[in-house]
Amino acid sequence: MNWTRPVNLRAQVQKLWDRGELLASLVTGESLFPKRLLFKGPTSGEMADHFEEARTWISELRAMPHCRVEMREFKHRVFGENAVPHEVWIDTVEDALALISKQRDVTRFTALIDVTRKRQPQVVGWLAKRPIRALELSNEWSLLLEIVGWLQKHPRPGVYLRQVDLPSVHSKFIEAHRAVLEELLDIVLSPAVIDPTASGTRQFAKRYGFCDKPERIRFRVIDPKRALLPGALIQDITLDAESFASIEPKVSRVFITENEINFLAFPQVKDSMVIFGAGYGFEMLSKAEWLSHRRIVYWGDIDTHGFAILDQLRSQFEHVESFLMDRNTLFAFETLWGEEEKQTLRDLAMLHPEERALYDDLRDNRIRRNLRLEQERIGFGWVESALSALTRTS
Repeated sequence: MNWTRPVNLRAQVQKLWDRGELLASLVTGESLFPKRLLFKGPTSGEMADHFEEARTWISELRAMPHCRVEMREFKHRVFGENAVPHEVWIDTVEDALALISKQRDVTRFTALIDVTRKRQPQVVGWLAKRPIRALELSNEWSLLLEIVGWLQKHPRPGVYLRQVDLPSVHSKFIEAHRAVLEELLDIVLSPAVIDPTASGTRQFAKRYGFCDKPERIRFRVIDPKRALLPGALIQDITLDAESFASIEPKVSRVFITENEINFLAFPQVKDSMVIFGAGYGFEMLSKAEWLSHRRIVYWGDIDTHGFAILDQLRSQFEHVESFLMDRNTLFAFETLWGEEEKQTLRDLAMLHPEERALYDDLRDNRIRRNLRLEQERIGFGWVESALSALTRTS
C-alpha cells in the first residue's frame, strides 16, 4: 500500500538537512518548526479491506519517536471505533535532528558559528548560505579564518602564497581551498583591493594581489635560418610570457599544436616556428602583439574539444587558420578513430562554415557516438603533404 511509512517521514526531514535548511535556521534564528510533514494514510475502503495491515501501520507510526502523530476517529460496522493517524508533525529542531541522528554534526556547526561571530562576523551570513559546505570544512575552518584575517591586514600583499606567514598554513593549503577562500574574501575585503577582471581558482593570485608563477610558453623555430640560438637544430625553448612577447622572431608563420611529440617532430618549414599549445587558455599569447601580424595555424584533435580550443584561440587572434581538422583527414584515418570521453556541446561562434559543419556532426553524433581522431594518429606522410600544400599557398 502507498501509505506514508516511518522511512518516508525520516526522508522528508533528511531533505531539510541536505538542503541546509536545518543548519541555516541555527544561524538566522528563523525556526522551521512546528512543521507538518507530507502524509498519506489509508482510505476508508483500504482500512476495511486491509485492516490487519493497517493496524500494524498504525502501531509503527505511533511508536515513532520525535514525531507528534495526530489521530482521527474511524468507525467501521465490523471493527468498531479506531483511532487512525491523520497528520504527523515535527515540533522542534531538536526533534528533527534526533530523528535523523544529526546531533553531533549540529554541535560542530554551532562551534563554527561561535568562532566565526568572534573572529569574522561578516562571514556569518555565508554559513547560512553554505551550511553543509561549512560543516565539511569544520576541521579547516579556523585556518581559513586566519587566512581571511591575514589578507585584511595585508591587502594585495605582492608575495607568493608560500610567503604567507601563518602557523600551520602553507601554499598547498591555500591552493586547495581557493574556491571557498574566494567566496569569503569577496565578503570581507574592500572592492578596492580586489581585481574584478580575475575570477575563478586559476586567477586567485591575481584577484587578491599575490605574486603568481609566470606563465611559460614553449616553442621551436623550425627554419634553421631563423634560429634564435646558434648550434643545435631542435632548439626547444621555454620563456615566460613577458619574455616571449619581447622576442619578435623573424618568422612569418606560427604553428600551434597540442601534442608534444608532434611539437618535437614537427618538420622544418621555411620562415616558421611552432608553439606547444596549452589546451584551453591562450591569454598568455595575447601579450605577444607581434602574433597579430603573423600567419597563425592551429592543429588540434578532431573532436568537439579540439574545435572549442580553436574557437577560443580565435577569440584572441581572429585570423587563425585550422590545420588537418577537416572531414577528409577524419575519414582518411577512420581505422584509428577513438572516443571522446565527454563532449562539449556549446555553440562555437568563431568557427568557419566548414569547421562548424564538422563540429555539429561530431557534437550531434551524426557520424559515430563521441567520435574523436587524435592528432598524433594522423600519418606523418599526410602531415608533410598538407604542410607542403599549405606553404605553396603562402
